[in-house]
Amino acid sequence: MARNEAERQRERIGQELRRGLSVLASIGSTAPFVGLLGTVLGIISAFQGIAATGGGGLGAVSAGIAEALIETAFGLFVAIPTVLSYNYFMARANAVEGALERASGELLDELENEHGRSETRPRRSQKAA
Repeated sequence: MARNEAERQRERIGQELRRGLSVLASIGSTAPFVGLLGTVLGIISAFQGIAATGGGGLGAVSAGIAEALIETAFGLFVAIPTVLSYNYFMARANAVEGALERASGELLDELENEHGRSETRPRRSQKAA
């Protein structure tokens, strides 16, 4: 019974520690795609510039390529620290959960050992009888 309650409390604390991490995971996993989308749109813009001018000169493609690079950089700028933060917080949550599991296990083992020893000792009322 005590082990079950300790497990429930550990799970509750683990959920609390992980609260909000799904948002970080979502941002970290989608931000590179936002950057990729910007890259594709920038390249499309560059090709439109080529089509409009009828040539492939620097002036025709530079705005589109600049847009593509800015969007790519933005996606990476958001994704990299977000993924690093997510990994850091997940590692911390796992470490706290592990420590709680070890500590509760040791405490419960000790309580079971004490309970087992007290049952094997003769009670005072039994000695007198």
